[in-house]
Amino acid sequence: MAAPLLQASIDIDAPVEKVWGLISDLRRMPHWSPQCRIMKPLGPLRPGTRTVNLNRRGFLFWPTTSRLTEVVANEKLAFLVEANNSVWTYELQPTQTGTRLTESRHAENGTSAVSNALVNAFMGGVPSFEDELVDGMKASLARIKAAAEN
Repeated sequence: MAAPLLQASIDIDAPVEKVWGLISDLRRMPHWSPQCRIMKPLGPLRPGTRTVNLNRRGFLFWPTTSRLTEVVANEKLAFLVEANNSVWTYELQPTQTGTRLTESRHAENGTSAVSNALVNAFMGGVPSFEDELVDGMKASLARIKAAAEN
């Protein structure tokens, strides 16, 4: 069963190219995300490139890997987190005053049973964890906005 689409957007008073420069440097992901501690790309920014990641929530740490699935300069960046079958996407749209940036988490085939079991056992259950992910998206987008507008 598909997991719900998780999504947040923000309007940024900066050109698309500047916002793209911030989000496309994957090593900077820990600056934006409250959960990501490390995101290390293992190659250039292009579809198929893998990353090694470390996430944190309170006292819990867990590693993941991901694979870039879409890279369209100044428009879209997406990666598949292989451990739970979720796709994280950043989409950029030009506006009259700058850029609308949308972050989404898609899991059309549902997240993995192992992932759901771990979230239920250690992170307060899937619904509250998904609420936390949306709050994290909003925090990430606010941090990107602050960096882009400075």
